[in-house]
This record gives sequence, C-alpha cells and structure tokens, in this order.
Amino acid sequence: MRKLLHFLRGYEKESVFAPLFKMLEATFELIVPLVMARIIDVGIKNQDVSYIWKLGGILVIFGVLGLASSLTAQYFAAKAAVGFGTALRHAMFHHIQQLSYGEIDRAGSSTLVVRITSDINQVQTGVNMVLRLFLRSPFIVVGAMIMAFTIDVKTAVIFLIAVPLLAFVIYGIMMLTIPLYKKVQKRLDQVLLSTRENLAGIRVIRAFRTQNQEMQEYEEKSSSLMQLQLKVGRISALLNPITYVFVNLGIIAVVWYGGGAVNVGRITQGEVIALVNYMSQILLALVMIANLIISFTKAMASAGRINEVFDLKPGIKDGTAEGREEASEEQQESARVEMQNVTFYYQNSQEPALSNITFRAYAGETIGIIGGTGSGKSTLVNLIPRFYDTSEGSVLVNGVNVKEWRMDILRGKVGIVPQKAVLFHGTIRQNMQMGKADATDGEIFAALKTAQALEIVESRQSGLDTIISEGGKNLSGGQRQRLTIARALVRQPQVLILDDSASALDFATDYRLRKSLSEDTSGMTVFIVSQRAASIRYTDRIIVLDDGEIAGYGIHEELLEDCPVYREICYSQMSKEEVR
Repeated sequence: MRKLLHFLRGYEKESVFAPLFKMLEATFELIVPLVMARIIDVGIKNQDVSYIWKLGGILVIFGVLGLASSLTAQYFAAKAAVGFGTALRHAMFHHIQQLSYGEIDRAGSSTLVVRITSDINQVQTGVNMVLRLFLRSPFIVVGAMIMAFTIDVKTAVIFLIAVPLLAFVIYGIMMLTIPLYKKVQKRLDQVLLSTRENLAGIRVIRAFRTQNQEMQEYEEKSSSLMQLQLKVGRISALLNPITYVFVNLGIIAVVWYGGGAVNVGRITQGEVIALVNYMSQILLALVMIANLIISFTKAMASAGRINEVFDLKPGIKDGTAEGREEASEEQQESARVEMQNVTFYYQNSQEPALSNITFRAYAGETIGIIGGTGSGKSTLVNLIPRFYDTSEGSVLVNGVNVKEWRMDILRGKVGIVPQKAVLFHGTIRQNMQMGKADATDGEIFAALKTAQALEIVESRQSGLDTIISEGGKNLSGGQRQRLTIARALVRQPQVLILDDSASALDFATDYRLRKSLSEDTSGMTVFIVSQRAASIRYTDRIIVLDDGEIAGYGIHEELLEDCPVYREICYSQMSKEEVR
C-alpha cells in the first residue's frame, strides 16, 4: 500500500484536513459525557431547570459543530479518495499500454481487467475509510480512556483491561482474513476469465452444443468464489459480536464497580453515567475500527495485486535518443526490411518459434509468407513492428535496428492487419482515423477503394457515418477484414503487413485486392501472410516456413522445383494445371 501513496500527490490538503476535522468531531464527542454528568449532578440534583436548559443548549451546539465537522471531513476524504483512484487508474492503464505482448500474455487480460476495476475500487474505498477513521477511532479510544482516568483512576482500570483484549481480537481476525481476501480476488479473476471466454466464444459454444458443460464449469467457479467469500465473511463477522461482548462486559463492570464507588462517595452518579458513555464510545469506535480493518484488509490485498502489475517491467524499451526519425539516402537504398539470423523463443518455451531467419525485402516489393499451422508466420511479421524482441539476431527497418528506433516512429512506418479483424464501436470514419488521426474523407475513400471496401460504405445511407457495433458484430467477416485493411492503408505506411487478413474473402475479391495493392501501393513493402498458395503465388518473392525455419525462399516457379514443402502445399490446394 505504501508504494501507492504517491498517487495522493495533489491531494495533500484534503488528506490532512479530513482526519483533522474528524478529530475535531471526536473532541466534541468526548466533551459530551462531562456535560451530561454536570446536568445530572447539578441540574437534576438541584432541580435547576435553567441550568439544564443552558447545558442542553451547549449539547445542541456541540452536536451541530460535530455534524459540520463530520460533513467537512467526509467531503475532503471523498475528494482525496476519488482523486487517488483516478490517478491510480490512469497510471495503471498507461503502464499496461507500455507492456509488450510477452508481459500481457503472461499476466492475462482477464486479471488485468479485474485489477484496473475491482482492485482499484477496493483500494479507493480503503483510502476513504482510512482518512475518515484511521485517526478518529483511535483518538476516541485513547481519549475516552484518558477522560475516564480524570474521573476515577480505580474504575478506569477496567478500560485498561478491556481495550487490549479487543485490540488482540481485531489483530487476530485481520491476520486470518488478509490471505483469504487475496484468494477471493484470484477466484474473481477465474470467474471473469470464464465470463469473458463464454461471451467472446458464444457462437462456438452454441455451434458445438456445449452450453451445459460451460454452465456447469461456470457454476463450479462461482460456487468456489461464493464459498470462499462466505468463509472470509464469517470470520470478519466475528468482529462485531466479539467486540460487543467485551465492551458490554466492560459496561457491566463499570456500572457494578462504579455503583460501589458512589455508595462510598468517591464519585457521583453523573460521573458513573459519564464512564458508561465513555465505554459506549469506545464500543462504537472499536466497531468502526472493525469495519475499517475489513476495508483496509481488502485494500491491502488489492494493493498487493495492483503492485504486481506495476512490477511487470516492459520487456521492450524505447529506442535511445540517437534513434533517427528518417533514414539516410544510403539506408533508403538498402533493404526496407531485413532479418539477420533471427531466432525467437516465446517466454518459458523450450523450443524456438523461429530459427535462423535471414532475408531482405526492398521498397516496392511484395513478399508472400506461407507455411503450415504453427510454422511461425505470424511470429515472424510481429517482429517487424517490434511487438516482440528477437532472442538472437536482429531486425532492421530502413537499415536501422528496430531496437534503436523510437517506438512511435517505427510503428508509424508500419501498417499491420492482424489475423483477427478488430473494429471498435463508432463510425466507419472514426475507425479509419485510428490509422491516421487527421485523415481526410478523400484519403479514407482512396484506402477503402484499394481494400475493396468502398461498396460497404456506398451501400449504406449514412456512408462514413455508419455506426459499427462493438467488435464489428453488425458486419460480415469479409467486410470486417476489408475495413481493417483499409484502416492500415489510410496511414500510407512504408511497410504493410497483411497477417492472413483475407482468409474470409472469396477468391475473386482476394484477387482484386491483390491487384489493387500492387497498383496503388507503389514504393510500399508489402508482406502477405496466407494459408492459400493462390494468394501469394504472384508475389515478388515467397518465404516458405516449416517448423520455424525457412524451408524455401524465391519465386513460385523456383519453389515448385526446389522446395518440397511448398510443392506439397500447392498440390494440396490446386490441381496440377492450376499450379503450373
């Protein structure tokens, strides 16, 4: 929790004023029993009505001042806590954005969602409770004990016995619940993961009729979470009854022992009532401390999980200040993209995903990449925009190692269309402007035309203002793919990567797309990753991957003669006449 306190920066005034006003309210509360004692010992004893009204008015004034102090403290505490939560949420979102694919794969998207929502809310609530009660409740407990000693030392010894016993109970329950709350949040991660997977894969689940199985698994995870929450809830629930038992026993002891002291004339009846009130104040303060402990325990568990995210250091760091924004003339004449003896391992993998990859791609060239499932096609193209870093070897863009480029400049030069077409809720224009924020309608229409997506816009009455639902669910798979290709083309990148992004297109549309790309992308280096041999047979050169290694590199005719892997792929998809 201490690591997160710097997010209260800017709210120092609120963080100081909130507990101070709470202590001011507590001060008024501690004076009230003494006033009540005077009303009983003087006003009621002497039947002095004016004296009773006078001190009654003072009690009302204390009540109003206490209420005003409490409201002021609540305002400052809420302002500081909400500001803290906002700053923490922004910082975590920014930090997650800096993580590479490797760290996000390791953490898991579902747990990151829980930590940036539920865990931060728990910590925010904990900060609010601490600012309001952390000083007030102990101040009440200690203050009530001191006031009790000012009334009668012997009777006040009861307070010295009751309060440490209560503190021991609270500490013991806190130690039991902290690890359990951590487990609760982990079980919540699992429930969220299951929910996310079921919602994302609802069509697959229905297609294979596994609804009952998924419901059963979800029920098991939910029940496991419920059982753990019930367990920790039962332990936490012991705080209030145990606290009440000890304090009420203390009140009984005060009344019994105080009654004897009144008989011998050591204290007055009003002072006994004051001692009972102080014991009751201790009870209420300890109940608040119990609630504070519960909230603080949850906050501590959540803070630990939040710190785990902040402890994830980005494996990919930005280039140095010496990274050049534009390549020199000599570099422009060299290969646009080059890989030199590249080997890549995924985290915790024993076998490399890519081994000894070496090739060059020049400006204006179209490179096809083909291979079997799991051969490393997507991994290879993900190294170009530096989504992952190589384990060995180097990747160069414009003759400069990608590790030297500033990340924003490098990725500004690369347009990538991933395997899964992802569109965001908003208009078609807004989705296109993700590729280039200041793109004009003319640039957007040009990109749509090249991507064979112009008819998608022209067939709709709203045109570019047509609303796309979340994930593009109101579009077909082919329409989504064409729009994502257009989005990448809008920025007019130097390097365009199509990672199996035409898999949902029919052969005629696929052919028109490839033809349009060759005509409209002069000077652009294009990588086409595909499972279809027909989609890459006419590219300038073809990289054939087999089990992470280059099995062949050249044009279609050469590979048919020299590369068995490529020949097998072609003959499995086309007739001999079509292959030739």
